[in-house]
Amino acid sequence: MQEAAVFIVVTLALVFVSRASLRKPGSHGFYRFFAWECMLGLFVMNMRVWYVGTNTTHQIISGILFTASLFLVLFSVGLLQQFGKLDTRRDDAPLYEFEKTTTLVTAGVYRYIRHPMYVSLLFLCWGFFFKQPSLAGGILAVIANGFMVIAARAEEIENIRYFGEAYRKYMERTKMFVPFIL
Repeated sequence: MQEAAVFIVVTLALVFVSRASLRKPGSHGFYRFFAWECMLGLFVMNMRVWYVGTNTTHQIISGILFTASLFLVLFSVGLLQQFGKLDTRRDDAPLYEFEKTTTLVTAGVYRYIRHPMYVSLLFLCWGFFFKQPSLAGGILAVIANGFMVIAARAEEIENIRYFGEAYRKYMERTKMFVPFIL
Protein backbone atom coordinates (compact mmCIF):
# COMPACT_ATOMS: atom_id res chain seq x y z
CA MET A 1 0.00 0.00 0.00
CA GLN A 2 2.84 2.38 0.84
CA GLU A 3 4.37 1.75 -2.59
CA ALA A 4 1.12 2.64 -4.36
CA ALA A 5 0.81 5.86 -2.35
CA VAL A 6 4.38 6.86 -3.19
CA PHE A 7 3.81 6.07 -6.86
CA ILE A 8 0.61 8.13 -7.01
CA VAL A 9 1.99 11.15 -5.11
CA VAL A 10 5.23 11.30 -7.11
CA THR A 11 3.36 10.76 -10.38
CA LEU A 12 1.14 13.73 -9.56
CA ALA A 13 4.25 15.82 -8.87
CA LEU A 14 5.82 14.69 -12.16
CA VAL A 15 2.62 15.52 -14.03
CA PHE A 16 2.68 18.98 -12.47
CA VAL A 17 6.31 19.73 -13.39
CA SER A 18 5.82 18.18 -16.85
CA ARG A 19 2.45 19.75 -17.62
CA ALA A 20 3.76 21.97 -20.43
CA SER A 21 5.57 19.04 -22.06
CA LEU A 22 2.58 16.75 -21.72
CA ARG A 23 0.52 19.31 -23.65
CA LYS A 24 3.06 19.09 -26.47
CA PRO A 25 3.41 15.46 -27.63
CA GLY A 26 6.61 15.02 -29.57
CA SER A 27 8.62 17.40 -27.38
CA HIS A 28 11.59 15.93 -25.58
CA GLY A 29 9.91 16.56 -22.23
CA PHE A 30 6.89 14.52 -23.29
CA TYR A 31 9.03 11.40 -23.70
CA ARG A 32 11.19 12.23 -20.69
CA PHE A 33 8.05 12.15 -18.53
CA PHE A 34 7.43 8.52 -19.48
CA ALA A 35 11.06 7.64 -18.79
CA TRP A 36 10.65 9.22 -15.35
CA GLU A 37 7.49 7.19 -14.76
CA CYS A 38 9.32 3.94 -15.57
CA MET A 39 12.13 5.00 -13.26
CA LEU A 40 9.60 5.79 -10.55
CA GLY A 41 8.21 2.29 -11.03
CA LEU A 42 11.72 0.89 -10.50
CA PHE A 43 12.19 3.00 -7.39
CA VAL A 44 8.87 1.90 -5.92
CA MET A 45 9.58 -1.76 -6.75
CA ASN A 46 12.84 -1.59 -4.83
CA MET A 47 12.17 0.92 -2.07
CA ARG A 48 11.70 -1.78 0.59
CA VAL A 49 15.18 -3.17 -0.08
CA TRP A 50 16.92 0.19 -0.31
CA TYR A 51 19.15 -0.46 2.71
CA VAL A 52 19.05 -4.28 2.75
CA GLY A 53 22.38 -5.96 2.07
CA THR A 54 24.21 -2.70 1.48
CA ASN A 55 27.54 -4.52 1.05
CA THR A 56 26.29 -6.81 -1.70
CA THR A 57 27.70 -6.43 -5.20
CA HIS A 58 24.44 -5.20 -6.70
CA GLN A 59 23.98 -2.59 -3.95
CA ILE A 60 27.55 -1.35 -4.42
CA ILE A 61 26.98 -1.07 -8.19
CA SER A 62 23.79 0.84 -7.44
CA GLY A 63 25.66 3.28 -5.21
CA ILE A 64 28.34 3.86 -7.83
CA LEU A 65 25.68 4.55 -10.46
CA PHE A 66 23.85 6.99 -8.15
CA THR A 67 27.10 8.82 -7.44
CA ALA A 68 27.95 9.05 -11.15
CA SER A 69 24.42 10.27 -11.88
CA LEU A 70 24.59 13.01 -9.27
CA PHE A 71 28.05 14.18 -10.36
CA LEU A 72 27.07 14.27 -14.02
CA VAL A 73 23.81 16.18 -13.57
CA LEU A 74 25.39 18.78 -11.28
CA PHE A 75 28.35 19.26 -13.62
CA SER A 76 26.07 19.48 -16.68
CA VAL A 77 23.68 22.02 -15.19
CA GLY A 78 26.64 24.05 -13.97
CA LEU A 79 28.06 24.17 -17.50
CA LEU A 80 24.70 25.25 -18.92
CA GLN A 81 24.51 28.05 -16.36
CA GLN A 82 28.12 29.11 -16.91
CA PHE A 83 28.25 29.02 -20.71
CA GLY A 84 24.67 28.75 -21.99
CA LYS A 85 23.61 32.40 -21.62
CA LEU A 86 20.22 31.59 -20.13
CA ASP A 87 17.27 33.60 -21.37
CA THR A 88 13.97 32.86 -19.65
CA ARG A 89 12.15 34.55 -22.55
CA ARG A 90 13.21 31.73 -24.88
CA ASP A 91 9.95 29.99 -25.71
CA ASP A 92 10.47 27.57 -28.60
CA ALA A 93 9.42 24.49 -26.61
CA PRO A 94 8.15 23.68 -23.11
CA LEU A 95 11.62 24.04 -21.62
CA TYR A 96 12.61 24.19 -17.96
CA GLU A 97 14.41 27.38 -16.95
CA PHE A 98 17.88 25.78 -16.97
CA GLU A 99 17.27 24.51 -20.54
CA LYS A 100 16.61 27.97 -21.96
CA THR A 101 20.12 28.55 -23.23
CA THR A 102 20.87 30.89 -26.12
CA THR A 103 24.44 29.74 -26.69
CA LEU A 104 25.34 26.19 -27.66
CA VAL A 105 27.40 24.71 -24.81
CA THR A 106 30.33 22.63 -26.05
CA ALA A 107 32.66 22.83 -23.04
CA GLY A 108 33.41 20.23 -20.41
CA VAL A 109 31.49 17.00 -20.79
CA TYR A 110 29.48 18.60 -23.64
CA ARG A 111 32.69 18.52 -25.66
CA TYR A 112 32.36 14.72 -25.83
CA ILE A 113 28.66 13.94 -25.50
CA ARG A 114 25.54 15.88 -26.41
CA HIS A 115 23.26 14.60 -23.66
CA PRO A 116 25.08 14.29 -20.33
CA MET A 117 21.86 14.85 -18.40
CA TYR A 118 20.23 11.89 -20.14
CA VAL A 119 23.33 9.85 -19.32
CA SER A 120 22.81 10.96 -15.73
CA LEU A 121 19.24 9.67 -15.93
CA LEU A 122 20.47 6.41 -17.45
CA PHE A 123 22.86 5.97 -14.50
CA LEU A 124 20.03 6.80 -12.10
CA CYS A 125 17.70 4.33 -13.81
CA TRP A 126 20.21 1.49 -13.63
CA GLY A 127 21.04 2.48 -10.06
CA PHE A 128 17.38 1.89 -9.19
CA PHE A 129 17.49 -1.44 -11.05
CA PHE A 130 20.60 -2.66 -9.21
CA LYS A 131 19.02 -2.05 -5.83
CA GLN A 132 17.23 -5.38 -6.41
CA PRO A 133 17.79 -6.76 -9.93
CA SER A 134 14.79 -8.61 -11.38
CA LEU A 135 13.24 -9.42 -14.74
CA ALA A 136 10.41 -6.93 -14.19
CA GLY A 137 12.92 -4.28 -13.15
CA GLY A 138 15.07 -5.00 -16.19
CA ILE A 139 12.08 -4.61 -18.47
CA LEU A 140 11.16 -1.27 -16.86
CA ALA A 141 14.78 -0.09 -17.11
CA VAL A 142 14.98 -0.98 -20.80
CA ILE A 143 11.66 0.79 -21.50
CA ALA A 144 12.88 3.86 -19.58
CA ASN A 145 16.10 3.80 -21.62
CA GLY A 146 14.05 3.65 -24.82
CA PHE A 147 12.06 6.70 -23.78
CA MET A 148 15.29 8.54 -22.94
CA VAL A 149 16.73 7.79 -26.38
CA ILE A 150 13.51 9.03 -28.00
CA ALA A 151 13.59 12.14 -25.77
CA ALA A 152 17.21 12.83 -26.75
CA ARG A 153 16.37 12.51 -30.44
CA ALA A 154 13.39 14.85 -30.02
CA GLU A 155 15.63 17.32 -28.19
CA GLU A 156 18.10 17.19 -31.06
CA ILE A 157 15.35 18.17 -33.49
CA GLU A 158 14.48 21.08 -31.18
CA ASN A 159 18.15 22.08 -30.93
CA ILE A 160 18.59 22.00 -34.70
CA ARG A 161 15.52 24.20 -35.00
CA TYR A 162 16.97 26.69 -32.50
CA PHE A 163 20.75 26.55 -33.09
CA GLY A 164 20.67 25.53 -36.77
CA GLU A 165 23.85 24.56 -38.58
CA ALA A 166 25.97 25.03 -35.45
CA TYR A 167 24.11 22.15 -33.79
CA ARG A 168 24.42 19.95 -36.89
CA LYS A 169 28.19 20.46 -36.84
CA TYR A 170 28.24 19.77 -33.10
CA MET A 171 26.42 16.48 -33.77
CA GLU A 172 29.10 15.50 -36.29
CA ARG A 173 31.93 15.84 -33.78
CA THR A 174 30.26 14.42 -30.65
CA LYS A 175 28.40 11.30 -29.62
CA MET A 176 24.96 11.17 -28.02
CA PHE A 177 25.74 9.33 -24.80
CA VAL A 178 29.13 7.58 -24.71
CA PRO A 179 32.27 9.50 -25.69
CA PHE A 180 33.87 8.22 -28.92
CA ILE A 181 31.38 5.30 -29.17
CA LEU A 182 27.63 6.06 -29.15
